[in-house]
Amino acid sequence: MKLGSIVADRENVWVRLKGVLCVKEEWDGCMPVPPASECGGNEGALGSVDGDGMFAVMPCVDPTTQRQMTVVRCATRAQYEAVVDRQLAAWKQRWRDETMPARGQVLRVFGERLRELKSELGTLIALETGKVLAEGEGEIQEVIDICEYALGLSRSIAGQVLPSERRDHTLLEMWHPRGVVGVITAFNFPAAVWGWNAALALVTGNAVLWKPAPTGNLIAVALTQIMHSTLEELKYPKELCSLVAGRTPVGQWIADDLRMGLVSFTGSCDAGRKVAVAVAGRLGASLLELGGNNALVVHADADVPLALDACFFGACGTAGQRCTTTRRVLVNEAIYDSFVHALVAKYEQHVQIGDPLDPKTLVGPLHAAASVERYRAAISRAVQDGGTVLVGGSVRADLGLQFVEPTVIGGLAHNHALLMNETFAPILYVIKYATLDEAIAINNQVPQGLSSALFSLNMRNSWKWLSAQGADSGLVNVNVGTSGAEIGGAFGGEKDSGGGRESGSDAWKAYCRRVTATVNYGMELPLSQGISFTNSSS
Repeated sequence: MKLGSIVADRENVWVRLKGVLCVKEEWDGCMPVPPASECGGNEGALGSVDGDGMFAVMPCVDPTTQRQMTVVRCATRAQYEAVVDRQLAAWKQRWRDETMPARGQVLRVFGERLRELKSELGTLIALETGKVLAEGEGEIQEVIDICEYALGLSRSIAGQVLPSERRDHTLLEMWHPRGVVGVITAFNFPAAVWGWNAALALVTGNAVLWKPAPTGNLIAVALTQIMHSTLEELKYPKELCSLVAGRTPVGQWIADDLRMGLVSFTGSCDAGRKVAVAVAGRLGASLLELGGNNALVVHADADVPLALDACFFGACGTAGQRCTTTRRVLVNEAIYDSFVHALVAKYEQHVQIGDPLDPKTLVGPLHAAASVERYRAAISRAVQDGGTVLVGGSVRADLGLQFVEPTVIGGLAHNHALLMNETFAPILYVIKYATLDEAIAINNQVPQGLSSALFSLNMRNSWKWLSAQGADSGLVNVNVGTSGAEIGGAFGGEKDSGGGRESGSDAWKAYCRRVTATVNYGMELPLSQGISFTNSSS
């Protein structure tokens, strides 16, 4: 489908979304908007620039067509301060001491609302980020799933009763909310990552302050509106889930703010380091989910068709813009030539690039022009240094300025600079190896440690890969690709990938402060370790 017909088709889609989701020509990027009296006057007026020199308006641009859909106003510093103050007040008055099952009911109702609007919200993600429609709807399903998971947690989260060394004493472990949790999200999962954080933060008794990526504002506003209507219907203050849209300075305010009980950041490794330093500088708590440089290992005894499918989706899904995207495929020398031949054929036959709203499309546009330039630069550098483009390698200007071909490159050393860093684009590097130990070493040599996968039908190989001798990433898979994760397990990585964990398992603990309590129900006051603190001469 050519660009002209894509643009024409979008007009009807946009009109429908505006009606269902109440989309306006311009949005307040601060929700709920605090009274002007608390913000020093009309600082949020369209076209103004606040004291930090921030542009007041962020355009919401469809990456498929480069057409502006609407605009979102940046939150000003005064608005930010007022929003956080109001959040803390609402948290203390109505949420901190609410029962956990009651909090779970809020998430149940919110999840039901999302289920009703799944198609519309998924379409909005496709329009705003360039994700294909199936992935957009799948992302909303992730938010629905984590709401259901949090509902279950609301009746099952438990502490511990521990034995005491002192007679007539009991040790208890309890979990209390931190207060306000600041959530800074990236463009590539503009709904799901907020959902992971918000559901767990809310059910454990926190308020949530969301700063979305500048290219993910529309879905953030839509979800915040739905959450606000849910909270108000259930007689809770909507300030419990607030939004402050903006560029980098807004994220810096959150990182520096002593009122933030936890800062959850999803983004690049470089940006994550800055957040970590800022939060650590005030001795605060942070949760970091950063970049990945993920390898898929295909051993000689692999189920090759299964490995091909996993590699294809892992490298091409979301146009190579997932933190779990497969960046490197390591292939055993015994099957290297045949596997690479089959992989190239799969790309040639099945890659369908085009309009994300077309159900036939598998690869939409890159989300920004800068991403296209990074794609060009990486391919140019690879060829210059002796690499070979096996398939792809071109920008598809006939479809639009931000469409590129998924690309496979061979011939580079496993420790080449391009293979040690993450290019957020659909570029896959193929590497030959001899032994599983060599593959493990290559997998682990990169600074990142998010997701790794081994395809092997040998039990010993599989368990070695999963053991402490194996992959050093946070997500370690066998006969499953690197990309895509269920909400039931904790999601996150090691090394430069940040070390944080979100979503399932016991990731909820990050949103709580741990309390160890000692209760004495006896008539005496014995000290621990048998210490006697009395005057022996008396």
